[in-house]
Amino acid sequence: MTQKKIAPAVSTVSGNLPPSYEEANAGCPSYCYADGSFSWEDKHIRRIFIRKVYSILMLQLLATLAIVCAFTFSASVKFYIQTHPGHYSLSNFLFLGTFLALSCCGDLRRQFPWNLILLTVFTLSMACMLGFISSFYNSRSVVLCLGITAVVCFSVTIFSFQSRVDVTSYQGVLFSLCVVMLCCSLVMGFVVPFGYVPWIHAIYGIGGAILFTMFLAFDTQLLMGNKMYAISPEEYIFATLSLYLDIVNLFTFLLQLFGGGRE
Repeated sequence: MTQKKIAPAVSTVSGNLPPSYEEANAGCPSYCYADGSFSWEDKHIRRIFIRKVYSILMLQLLATLAIVCAFTFSASVKFYIQTHPGHYSLSNFLFLGTFLALSCCGDLRRQFPWNLILLTVFTLSMACMLGFISSFYNSRSVVLCLGITAVVCFSVTIFSFQSRVDVTSYQGVLFSLCVVMLCCSLVMGFVVPFGYVPWIHAIYGIGGAILFTMFLAFDTQLLMGNKMYAISPEEYIFATLSLYLDIVNLFTFLLQLFGGGRE
């Protein structure tokens, strides 16, 4: 651990001048203020923050992938979950409860180990809901959408880290697209009861996939700390939650778009 050098006491009797700011903070690390407190803008802390977020995110995605595969490829699990829809309602209840707790309660979100416990419950409930939805689609369609999601996420991540385009400054564009998607969902709510319209569902799926691809780039650049807006390294749970929801929503819209064959 780097120690801060303390300037020697200055005797007022000798008439020496007080030390300069640079001399007083000669041994202070770059991520410390003059009083020794941390600065979240240091690149070392930012790299640790990014590694922590992606480590937790990988565990979430692996758990989700395992549950989705079990619900999709296991005939006994698929039959049980489709004949017992009450489990979906329970997962939905747990998902909403943990999501509201993590997104609205900042102190709880930063309190260990409750933040990790809530994030674990949230991930498992979201994975069960996603597995329940995937069980109604053809296995090949699910595999195709998983592959497309992985390729898109990898490409967007590389773009976000390498590109000079500041996606975090396009908040107005994202808000406008969210309003458009809301209007499309309301239209679908009125149209679907009268019959399935393929082209409306296709447009809705394409719009949702584009929207959450942009959100994935937006949330990824928030981690970097070198754009117009950045997220605090203290909010690693919220950052992980945002990326995870972007990927899950991207997969669901792709499944709606390409998962035409249902079982």
